[in-house]
Amino acid sequence: MDKKRKYFSDMEKYEIININDGDKYSYLGHNDVIIDEDGNLKKIMLGGSEGKISLFANKVPTVEIPWDKVKKIGSKTIIIDFEGELEK
Repeated sequence: MDKKRKYFSDMEKYEIININDGDKYSYLGHNDVIIDEDGNLKKIMLGGSEGKISLFANKVPTVEIPWDKVKKIGSKTIIIDFEGELEK
């Protein structure tokens, strides 16, 4: 297997961490990703519950993180560099 290749089935278990404040934002599999027509990842959609079944009345706003804000994909984490307001 190519060492640079990552499978989404593995990555969905990766925790998203913001390098600016060290906060953790759930796992990739609990969020959505936007993929272009060529199969390239374009954005991570953090939070939000629109269109999803939720047992809780509080809806977390969706924050779009452009893929260029992903700085490192480690063995179990995705490090983002984002300075906007994010709800946890």
